[in-house]
Amino acid sequence: MTARAVWLHLRVPFSFFLLPVFWFALSQSPQSDTGRALAVVLIIHLLLYPASNAYNSYYDKDEGSIGILEAPPPVDRTLFYVAWGLDLIALVLGAFIGWPFVLYLLVYGAISKAYSNDRIRLKKYPVISWLVVGFFQGGFTYLMTYQAINDLPLWALTEPRPLLAGLLCTLNLLAIYPITQVYQHDEDSRRGDLTMSRLLGIRGTFVCAIAMFGLSVTGYYFYFEGGSPFYMLLGYLLPAAGFFLFWYWQVYHDTGKANFRSAMRMTLLAGLGLNAFFLTLLLLNRS
Repeated sequence: MTARAVWLHLRVPFSFFLLPVFWFALSQSPQSDTGRALAVVLIIHLLLYPASNAYNSYYDKDEGSIGILEAPPPVDRTLFYVAWGLDLIALVLGAFIGWPFVLYLLVYGAISKAYSNDRIRLKKYPVISWLVVGFFQGGFTYLMTYQAINDLPLWALTEPRPLLAGLLCTLNLLAIYPITQVYQHDEDSRRGDLTMSRLLGIRGTFVCAIAMFGLSVTGYYFYFEGGSPFYMLLGYLLPAAGFFLFWYWQVYHDTGKANFRSAMRMTLLAGLGLNAFFLTLLLLNRS
């Protein structure tokens, strides 16, 4: 594989869509250290997530659109070694953060490999894979990020407020994850993977997203106690919500509209909205 092909399969820009979890944790942190926070975000988004993407690409060997790649290049064993190499570097650097963070990296790495590896392949089981992705990329990552950047004891994560925040991150992922699969039905069928989106059907995928997003919005109302941050969140998400409803109307009348480019636009708008909101919240809480 060429260096460019490897870089494309790492899908580093795709990590941007998961940055809201980090910004949310940082905005709620009472005693965060700038150096620790920077190390945590770099290890997760430049090492852990790209390693997971590369490992997934190696085992899937996608020929159709996947992630942010409309035409993924062919893969070989090089990608497998790169994925493991990034994981090892993440663990070494994570040791400077603390053993709970190393434990997080180990657990997340193991789950991401079980998700893709042919011998286990959680990806074949729609409900399990949906819940696993939602929890580990959402709530689990939020809690361990919150712990790492504040250097807190693990028992501190059992308090109601961080648990609710973690639940909200999980609900966000449960809403958006099937949408990222909605254009891959043919590719997933070719590999024998019954994803959550395939199980729900194209229209059902949109209904699921609406239900999960509704639960998420309700949760944010209680988290922010109906205050101004909640309404600010709604404002930031308005473009994504408007596009989603328009896209759903199109798909309802023509399922062919559930395509790669629309899914990427939806994911981009949602990512931009959440990133902007949590960054604004961070600035407000620090001012």
